[in-house]
Amino acid sequence: MANAPRLRRYIPVVVAALVLATPHAAFPAQPLTNDKSVSAIVDSNIRQEETSSQTEAGKVITAIDRTRENIGTVRKTTKLDTVDIVFLTDAARSEGGPPPVIENKVKQHKDDVAELRQEIEANALLFNAIDSRRVLAEDVLAVEFDNPGKIVIYAAAKPPK
Repeated sequence: MANAPRLRRYIPVVVAALVLATPHAAFPAQPLTNDKSVSAIVDSNIRQEETSSQTEAGKVITAIDRTRENIGTVRKTTKLDTVDIVFLTDAARSEGGPPPVIENKVKQHKDDVAELRQEIEANALLFNAIDSRRVLAEDVLAVEFDNPGKIVIYAAAKPPK
């Protein structure tokens, strides 16, 4: 064990190399536990609507097709007047998931949809908006920016009871 002191001086180098080699993971924003905290962070009117995926299929498909361009907007979003969460209740996992027409579109854009979900988790405003309605990022199918200051989030989920 005469080499032990010599090996010890390499430990910081090895640790640094491991840290630098580890890919950076997207860590979700810290969830807030009460509506007052959510209001302070989100500072937006959060509204929700329940509908069927059949009723909104055209809008959801169009929004999924625009996911690539909406990712950048989500990344830059720091303030919104209104956050609309559209619950596609029949598309929830407990109901078998989205209908084939929407599911196929999600699969077609799977990398973009995955990146969109990561950006939502990393955005404190959007993460806390969906979290306040018990929506998981993995249930978000698409987003649409209706006009400046307003986002519509389509979620394959049921609203909290």
